[in-house]
Amino acid sequence: MSLVVLGTVALDHVKTPSGSKKDMLGGSAAHFAMSARLFTEVHLVAVVGRDFPERHLDFLRRKGIDLTSLKIGQDRTFRWRGEYKKEDLNTALTLATELGVLQNYVPEVADHQRHMPNVFLANCDPDLQMKLLSHLKDPRLIGLDSMNLWITHKRRSLRRLMKMVHLFVANDGEARALTGEHNLIAAAKCLRRMGPKMIVIKKGEHGVLFYSDRFMFSFPAYPVEKVVDPTGAGDTFAGGLMGYLSKAHKADERSLRKALLYATTVASFNVQGFGMATTASLTVREVEGRARRLVKFFSV
Repeated sequence: MSLVVLGTVALDHVKTPSGSKKDMLGGSAAHFAMSARLFTEVHLVAVVGRDFPERHLDFLRRKGIDLTSLKIGQDRTFRWRGEYKKEDLNTALTLATELGVLQNYVPEVADHQRHMPNVFLANCDPDLQMKLLSHLKDPRLIGLDSMNLWITHKRRSLRRLMKMVHLFVANDGEARALTGEHNLIAAAKCLRRMGPKMIVIKKGEHGVLFYSDRFMFSFPAYPVEKVVDPTGAGDTFAGGLMGYLSKAHKADERSLRKALLYATTVASFNVQGFGMATTASLTVREVEGRARRLVKFFSV
C-alpha cells in the first residue's frame, strides 16, 4: 500500500569524529523515504528552494520515491549544520539553521494522494503537520514524530495533533520532556493517555520500547562497532517502521514486532555512513540478513 510522508528535505553540513560532509541530501522526509521505499511506495510531501541540486531530485526519483507533491519555492533550501562529539555521538550540536523556504510553506497533495491509507508526519512544525491532515480523507494509519523544539515552543499544537494520530514516535529525551516522567514505561503510559494508541520510544544505542493498551515489548539496538554519522537515524527508523506496517496492511502484535525489528535494523545501517551513503544502496535482502542476526542476540 502507498504511504504519504510530510517532512523536510534539506541540505546538511555535518561534522563527526569520522570527518565532515557539506550539502548532503538530508531532512526528515528524505531519510524517512529512503528507508520506507524498501517496503512500500512512498509519496514525499515537502518543499525545497531554487538552489536545490537537480542531482538530489534525480536521485530520489531513481529510488522510486514519488515527488509529485514536492514544491520548488522561491527562497533558499532549508539548511542544517551540526556536529557530533566523540564523547556523545547520540547528541547533535546544532551550529546553524537556515529555514529558507520553510518559513512560508503550506503543504498540499495531489488529488490521487488524498485517499492514501497510510501517512507519516515526520519531524516538522506541528501546525504544518495539521494542515497536511486536513487534505487527507480518512487515512487508516497516521504516524507522528516531533522534537524538543516543538515540545517547548508549540506544545499546545502538538498535543492537539496527538489526539488525531494512531502511532507516536519519540526518543527517550522527547518522551520525558513531553510527559515529565523519567521512567520510560510511565512516560509511555502518559503519552498513550494523550491520544495515540501505539507508542514507540527510541532509546538510541539501548534499543526501543513499544507500548499499547494490549501489549508491551522492547528490543535491543543492533550493535554497531563504528558510528560514522547518526544524522537521520531516527527518521530512518520511522521509515522502516511505517514502511513495513504499510506493506503488512495491519498493525497487530506480530506485524508491529516485525516492523520494529526492521526499523531497528535499517537505522543501524544509517549510522555507518554519512547521510544516506549506506541506506541509498540498501536492499531488503541485506536488511533481512542483519535482522536475523539481531534476533539471535536476544533469542533464548
